[in-house]
Amino acid sequence: MATVDVDIQPTEEKRTLTLRGHVGFDSLPDQLVSKSVSQGFCFNILCVGETGIGKSSLMNTLFNTTFENEEVNHFQNTVYLRPRTYNLQESNVDLKLTIVDTVGFGDQVNKEESYKPIVDYIDTQFEHFLQEELKIKRSLHNYHDTRIHICLYFISPTGHSLKSLDLVTMKKLDSKVNLIPLIAKADTISKCELQKFKIKIMSELVSNGVQIYQFPTDDEAVTEINSTMNAHMPFAVVGTCEEVKVGNKLVRARQYPWGVVQVENESHCDFVKLREMLIRVNMEDLREQTHTRHYELYRRCKLEEMGFKDTDTDTQPFSLHDVYVAKRKEFLAELQRSEEDMRQMFVNKVKETEAELKERERELHERFEQLKRVHQEEKRSLEQKRRELEEEMNSFSRRKVAAEALQAHMLQSSITHTIKKDKDKRN
Repeated sequence: MATVDVDIQPTEEKRTLTLRGHVGFDSLPDQLVSKSVSQGFCFNILCVGETGIGKSSLMNTLFNTTFENEEVNHFQNTVYLRPRTYNLQESNVDLKLTIVDTVGFGDQVNKEESYKPIVDYIDTQFEHFLQEELKIKRSLHNYHDTRIHICLYFISPTGHSLKSLDLVTMKKLDSKVNLIPLIAKADTISKCELQKFKIKIMSELVSNGVQIYQFPTDDEAVTEINSTMNAHMPFAVVGTCEEVKVGNKLVRARQYPWGVVQVENESHCDFVKLREMLIRVNMEDLREQTHTRHYELYRRCKLEEMGFKDTDTDTQPFSLHDVYVAKRKEFLAELQRSEEDMRQMFVNKVKETEAELKERERELHERFEQLKRVHQEEKRSLEQKRRELEEEMNSFSRRKVAAEALQAHMLQSSITHTIKKDKDKRN
């Protein structure tokens, strides 16, 4: 088959033209919005924090509803993740919301590996999406994307510093998920202590190299508000669905003997800031960052492990067939090595078993010979005793016969003597 040479022309300079009238492609944004609204959206939140720190309360407050919740004690042996998916609707927009709770996090005496189930769960969701992408017949348009879009890390309001568990866990998660730290139950700490605590947290995160999510500032429409909110992190939040009457209206707040903490009062906590940044301004950026940054990093590492690589200008073009053939050869070689190892292991095992059986056979034979000798000696001993017993019995019989004969002779003599004496008396 003849080879066809194709001359690649240099890329032409782009030119800008003026339209003479309306064409209609300016409706593309409207088409995209209409299609997106008809398909619906999904958003997945991972809540990481100790039991009883207020994760469920904040989720209920954030979405202004009550999600089903199960009471969890502090005696969990291990950390496990519990995902719950809900279908929400606001106006004509459908949202498939998944909330993943870390049950038992921080409740163990040994907290060294508490982060592993969380990391494994995130990687598993990436792997599911990658497997769907690699299918020959894909259905990504109706695939339920379970990749985590945001991780809300709840920090206990100690007022001092981060726990080692917090630093280790956030360090393990920052390259896999968009991470936002929150100071939970912020109504339990004074404003002065809270401000110092925020500064201390950010200082420790920076010094330990923990990369938290930064709200994007490249879009002019949100540059100012996102830049301002980046300076307010970590957010200090309070969550509750209880309504308290303040003045002439009902507000969501927590009632205390000394006063009322209003959830949506920005002078009381940062809940409104969190809701604005998380849902109303940057939800789509969180979804995009998950796909273009965190998932792409996972995908690249996985494909490189499988032998795939990008095409460089100085190297040969990438060939999927060549990679497949090379991987197949590598797999067959590895399989052959494994078979040889298994065969050698089997042979060694058989030899060891044969040697063990021979040793046991030898021991059994020696034991048999020993028992045989003992049996023969006991048999000779019994035979000797039998002969001695027979001799004693014969001797006893002879003495018995002699005694009986003597007794008969003495009886006969006594009778003869008595008869003779009677005769003498008559005479």
